Amino acid sequence: MNAHSANDVTDLLRAWGTGDSQASAAVAPLVYDELRRQADLALRREGDGHTLQTTALVHEAWLRLDAQRDMRWDSRTQFFAVAAQMMRRILVDHARRRQAAKRGAAPTQVTLGAVDREDQASATRGSSLDPIDLVALDDALARLAALDPQKARLVEFRYFAGLSMPEAAEALGISLATAGRQWAIARAWLRRELER
Repeated sequence: MNAHSANDVTDLLRAWGTGDSQASAAVAPLVYDELRRQADLALRREGDGHTLQTTALVHEAWLRLDAQRDMRWDSRTQFFAVAAQMMRRILVDHARRRQAAKRGAAPTQVTLGAVDREDQASATRGSSLDPIDLVALDDALARLAALDPQKARLVEFRYFAGLSMPEAAEALGISLATAGRQWAIARAWLRRELER
């Protein structure tokens, strides 16, 4: 997205936040491709056999975003960060329902290791590094959020939204160096929690 359209998106998001329903309709086609990219990345990290499709995940996230009537949108980065939170909730709810329906079924495996790769192709091949249960990751992120909300949001932005480290730092309003340190600490903390 070029700078002009990024500004257009931000302006439309702000108008949407003030209750302009036409802004919602106008912003949808401008953000749709990026939402699909986020959804596709999130689903690929979950591995094969997922029953949700990219389009369904995007549409469900959009419905939840559109329901945020009193949301104050400050930037497109913030919008995509919130979209990532919505997608995370949808995926976790879906995983919990699948596990409940299949009592004793294997947990949905995801990886944190692929997030560190700057090479997008290797991150989307479904790397088997650090396989973890999506529901266990969500539970661990909730515990991390109780201790350090910023680190939990950083993990969410990097893992679920697929934001680069500079984008995640911008969304959090912190320096890139601080984001890098917090990412290393959060990953180590999560690994320890998930190995229990």
